[in-house]
Parts: sequence; C-alpha cells; structure tokens
Amino acid sequence: MEFTDLLYKIFIKDGGWLTILNGLRVTVEISALSLIFGTMFGSLLCFFRVGKFKPLSVAAQVYISIVRGSPVLMLLMLLFYGVFARTGMSPVLVAVITFSMHTAAHVAELLRSSLMALDRGQVEAARTLGFSKWQAFKLVTLPQLARIAKPVYQSTVVNLIQWTSVVGYVTITDLTRVINNIASRTMQPLITITGGMLIYLALSYLIYALFHLTERRQQSHERH
Repeated sequence: MEFTDLLYKIFIKDGGWLTILNGLRVTVEISALSLIFGTMFGSLLCFFRVGKFKPLSVAAQVYISIVRGSPVLMLLMLLFYGVFARTGMSPVLVAVITFSMHTAAHVAELLRSSLMALDRGQVEAARTLGFSKWQAFKLVTLPQLARIAKPVYQSTVVNLIQWTSVVGYVTITDLTRVINNIASRTMQPLITITGGMLIYLALSYLIYALFHLTERRQQSHERH
C-alpha cells in the first residue's frame, strides 16, 4: 500500500478527520476555559499570598504547594472519581475545574515571583508624585508585571494544552483519545500518533506565534 493511500485510510476514510477535529475542539475548549478561570483564580491566590492577612497568606501558600506538587492526572481522578463522583457533573466540567485549579497554582507563583522582581523605586516615585495606589498599580506595576511574567506565562499556556491530554482517563474524547482510537482501529500507531503529535506541536507554536505577535504590536505601539 502506498503511503498516500495509507494516510487516506487513517485520516480521511470513514470520517477520521472529522473525528480528529471534534477531539481537537474538545481539547481547545477545555484548555481555553481552564486558562481563563485558572488565570483569574491564580491572580486572586497571588493577592492572598502576598497580602498582610496571615491566615489567607498561609492558606494560599499551602494550596499552591500541594497543587503544584501533585500530578495533574491524580488530581483529575481524585475530583472525577471521588469528590464529584455522585454529583452527575459532566466530565468536561470536572476537567475544566481540575485544570483551572492546577493552572491557578502555577499562575499564582509566577505572579508572585514577578512582583518580587519589580523595581519598587518606580512605584514609590509615582506615589510621591501624587498617584493613588490604583493609579500606581495600573500605570507602573501592571505593565512591568506583564512584561516580566509573559515569557513564563506563554510556557504555562503550552503546558496546559499538553496537560489536557490525560482527560481520556475520565471518559472524555479529546484529541489524544481520538488519535489512540484511530491507531487501534487502523493498526497504524506509528503514523497516527505521529500525526497527533504534529497537531499538538502546531497548537504550541500557534500559541508562541500569538504571544510574539502581541509583543511586536506592543513594541510598535511604544515606539509611536
């Protein structure tokens, strides 16, 4: 069998490409929602972590330490088969909650380390000039924080997409599970799994390209 015929059998015949697109949609959906909620929750955790109220600071630190140190697959299985087992909650929603929690822990620590790297002198100078705390944060702290955190944050986004490849363990038909099913059906695991890896690779470089584009636009805006 020619290689092109083999590719047709694996990815086109019997609607294989449609199944892959549907699995890709599920992967992107879980990743996008988890990133949004994880970033919001992570920002709140960081606020508690660096705050002066000791109980909240300790609680945030404990949460970050436990979740960052736990395998995301174990956390997913704990929530799906344990915490939410009898609630009737959809597997996709449990997955979004799991990856939001996991992403939040990483984002919180990222933001905290970025805050520690800031030049406090600029904030103090802004306050001396009469800026309010909110104005100093918005005009001085936030732009610096975004610039410092951006490189690591983009890696967090890519890692999140890769982490979601384990959702098949809780009956979700994502991209990885679709690829595995097609490999089993066609008995061509090498080509099928390589194709799946290329799709994940394309997603990763799309994320890097989007971050690079926003950085270039920001630099262009600053020059003008």
